[in-house]
Amino acid sequence: MAKPKDKDKNTGGTIALNKRARHEYHIDQRFEAGLELQGWEVKSLRAGRINFGDSYAMVIKGEIFLVGSSIPPLISASTHVVANDRRTRKLLLHRAEIDTLIGAVERKGYTLIPMALYWKANKVKVEIGLAKGKQAHDKRDTEKERDWQREKQRTMRAHNKHA
Repeated sequence: MAKPKDKDKNTGGTIALNKRARHEYHIDQRFEAGLELQGWEVKSLRAGRINFGDSYAMVIKGEIFLVGSSIPPLISASTHVVANDRRTRKLLLHRAEIDTLIGAVERKGYTLIPMALYWKANKVKVEIGLAKGKQAHDKRDTEKERDWQREKQRTMRAHNKHA
């Protein structure tokens, strides 16, 4: 009987998070999309080399693309190809999801923001958020609410410790 294969340590793990996205936008819906990559890009992602913060998703000719992310090439993995680290990468979604996203972007004024990049069954996935931009006062309100929740937790912990 064959032994079960050991799982690769990179499967199911997070590659990159866009932490600024929750601060800058109200996220209404999330979608999981595949990412069309070249071989050298996958090797760079396994090494954890990506700049994901300034990226966004864009609708071009009825398809959705990831724009502005930078995957610097590994010197050892990309000797035979001319690597463009800032190229526009196609997002792989079902047609119904694409139609939903295009409708929200074009008719309702939403923005497509990449939230996270992660491994799922040895494939690279991107979590796309359907978002609206926050105003400055919304950001302050969010920060006040977060501080209040933190203070409430401290008070409850201190109260439970003395009781």
